[in-house]
Amino acid sequence: MASPSKDFCTLCKENVSSDADTWCAECDVFLCVECEKHHKGTRSSKDHTTISAENYHELPSFIKETSNICKIHDRKLELYCSVHACACCLNCVTGEHQTCQTMKPLSDILEQVKSSDAVPQLEKELKDREKHIEEIKDYLRNRIIINAMQKTEAIQNIQAMRKSIDDHLNKLEQELLKDLEIEHSKLKPEIETLLHEVDKRAKQIKNLQNDFANMTKYATELQTYVGLKQIKNITSQERNYIDDLKRGSNLNKRNLHVTTSPDIASILHDVKSFGEITVDTRPCNIQENVERKDQAQYLVLVPTMDQIKPSFSNKLNVPLERSLRIADCCILPDCNCLIADSVSKDLLLFKNNGSFIRTVLSFEKTPGSVCFVKDGTVAVSFDGVVALVDINKSQVDKTFKFPEVYCSGVSSEGHVLVISMPYEKNVIVMNLLDESKQNLEGICVNYISLVKGNIYGTNFFNSTVKCYTLSGELLWTFKHENIDKPTGIALDKHGFMYVVCRISNKIVVFSPDRKSCRTILNHDNGMKAPQSIDIDMKSELMLISSSKEDLDPLLFKL
Repeated sequence: MASPSKDFCTLCKENVSSDADTWCAECDVFLCVECEKHHKGTRSSKDHTTISAENYHELPSFIKETSNICKIHDRKLELYCSVHACACCLNCVTGEHQTCQTMKPLSDILEQVKSSDAVPQLEKELKDREKHIEEIKDYLRNRIIINAMQKTEAIQNIQAMRKSIDDHLNKLEQELLKDLEIEHSKLKPEIETLLHEVDKRAKQIKNLQNDFANMTKYATELQTYVGLKQIKNITSQERNYIDDLKRGSNLNKRNLHVTTSPDIASILHDVKSFGEITVDTRPCNIQENVERKDQAQYLVLVPTMDQIKPSFSNKLNVPLERSLRIADCCILPDCNCLIADSVSKDLLLFKNNGSFIRTVLSFEKTPGSVCFVKDGTVAVSFDGVVALVDINKSQVDKTFKFPEVYCSGVSSEGHVLVISMPYEKNVIVMNLLDESKQNLEGICVNYISLVKGNIYGTNFFNSTVKCYTLSGELLWTFKHENIDKPTGIALDKHGFMYVVCRISNKIVVFSPDRKSCRTILNHDNGMKAPQSIDIDMKSELMLISSSKEDLDPLLFKL
């Protein structure tokens, strides 16, 4: 790119404005044709490299600002200090760099710098950066498309739910209108029949009145005497008919009323929203492939397996009068902890500093598993029942029954609840909004964890960990020599999976790609028959409970 304005020779511009043709970086001057000849003919500058003034302006600004003259002492830079990684003049040696013992001639450092390995390495690095930036741009464009599709799908789901509600309400409305029509059709004929009878008698009275008038005008005394007696008898009969009608139930008021179902009416004041929009965040899987060790290997910083070293935080101090046998545990969003005790059949609440808060609720049945749902609600499983418990109110809000079925593990992400039933080889996926259920038959897992739409489960008997979609599709099966008789399972925010091995007294973690697996906690760390585990992704707290009595649950920091 040409210079936007003319450059003039630095050496002769005081006398005459000569156009500059070249630039000498070592002298830091512009040269005209004549001065360049003199410059090349001088012993001190004959070996200086020059470039055209036009090419000089192609250089980036930070290069043009680079000078071979010391900014402090205004002398030529001749030395290089490897301690401070900078060029120096001779005066610098007696000043700031007087204690530096690694001064080298700058010319030795700069010799063949353009042919060194650093140039192609940096060039490759720039190309790699460009490639990865393009990948990220493609990734982000794709995310825009995917999010638009997700929005469309969400709209369809909302509209489908609305249609289902409308269809259901329309059906109920038609049934109610049909019942109304049936009741009305019963009342109307009865009233019409009675009205017809009364109308008939009214006409008879009217005729009788006419007969009476004519009789009194035109009949003889004898005829009148006979007629009065007969009309009196008929009038007496009509009076008796009216009296019987009034005393009977035929004239009772029968009013039609409609009473709408309280469940329908509750929609107007209990249902505060149509649903909830959430955004889940997952690690980006775009990776860099740079050989240099000083380059980041991932765009998203994910710890390596060796960096996972849980540190002991606290133990939950169970009151001395209690003897616990923990069925399951979970960490709440406020980092307080819940324990389901199979001995007292209680749900116990602890602070994360280990202190006991209170007994949330006592059950008639033995609890099997517990998980957080949302808004202060947890799900607790029993034999054949899953209960939704309001922690703040210490009450059961709703129960779901599964006759003659053992509910082993429960897990939730708010609107969806998954329940494992290993003896039935079944997992139930329940939509808590409409309480619809889907059976994922053939899935045999004991403990279960629902994370970002995937179901993770352990099989105690064949020592495997499996992952399924919410529709029941098997994504992968993991088996490793470190994992034996697994029970509890939990995931951290990076997707690492933590598995409890009860028999061997250890906690095992394996990577999201399932290429590495190792034991991170064992008997030496207090693991004694560990049973269940939960991880709070935000605080990175990990809670582990034991299946043995009188062993307090332990909290670790990841």
